[in-house]
Amino acid sequence: MKLNFSIIIPVYNRPDEVRELLESLKQQTVKNFEVILVEDGSSQRCDTVAREYADELNIRYYFKENSGRSKTRNVGMERSSGNYLLFFDSDCILPPFYFERLNNALEQHYVDCFGGPDKAHESFTDLQKAISYSMTSFFTTGGIRGGKQGLEKFSPRTFNMGFSREVYKKVGGFKDMFGEDIDLSTRIRNARFSIALIREVFVYHKRRVSFRSFFKQVKVFGMARVSLYQLHPESLKIVHLFPAAFVIGCTFLLISSLFCPYALLPIALWAGLLFAESLIKNKSIKIALLSVVAGFIQISGYGIGFLKAFTEKIILHKKIDTEKELRKHYKKTK
Repeated sequence: MKLNFSIIIPVYNRPDEVRELLESLKQQTVKNFEVILVEDGSSQRCDTVAREYADELNIRYYFKENSGRSKTRNVGMERSSGNYLLFFDSDCILPPFYFERLNNALEQHYVDCFGGPDKAHESFTDLQKAISYSMTSFFTTGGIRGGKQGLEKFSPRTFNMGFSREVYKKVGGFKDMFGEDIDLSTRIRNARFSIALIREVFVYHKRRVSFRSFFKQVKVFGMARVSLYQLHPESLKIVHLFPAAFVIGCTFLLISSLFCPYALLPIALWAGLLFAESLIKNKSIKIALLSVVAGFIQISGYGIGFLKAFTEKIILHKKIDTEKELRKHYKKTK
């Protein structure tokens, strides 16, 4: 089967990032794809950027009222024509060989749905490299994400994800909820479609540009895990409880340190592991130090979000308007 890809990109107030992404698409060695840009009610629109690349890319631009990323991706799928749908975040950059490797991988071993990992580009700031390290490290929740699949069943994420039109026809689109990509991956797996991690098909993911916005983002991730548990109880694994246990454990150790300073040793050991691994990978003391901070923010933010949502939704049985909640947190993390 000849593959024709439709790239769906939801956009919210990020014209500069879209330009970088489109430039990386322009540089692809293989171009069997169309680009569907869907603007989600942005005040800073990227229609001008899209027109700049109209002569070099098969690109279509749509504007809609703000409704969140899930509905925005669904609008893109409805307007796509390819037999394989791809999803990237607007803050991603693709290496020039991305589609060459993807075509080869799917020709050799076709799968109905795939996901790829992310990496830090050499042009990223030290902070972006530190956050990228944290999001992919075994010593943080990165150990259960993109590049590894040993701790849980692999679930593609929408910063680098694709599936066939047959999957879309049978399973449908994204739900307007926290963790919408993991929910869709679970529904795809339950529908008996094949899913695989293709490690050589990676993207450069710029992620958040401040620790404050990074904390908000990972807190949403933690809250999403509880929403996913309510929809798919079997999806919650012991590993997903680690960040909450980390928050509770660190709180206990900090209080204990008032009476016994040695209580801080486990925290210091973990910080040392983060520093050492990041130093080896990034070869920079500054990035290694920032990585320790990013690691603490990531796993504590995830744990706090999980504990907050678990208390409200599971213990207190608080009824929460999921769509309203999603929009609020989606805007906050931009």
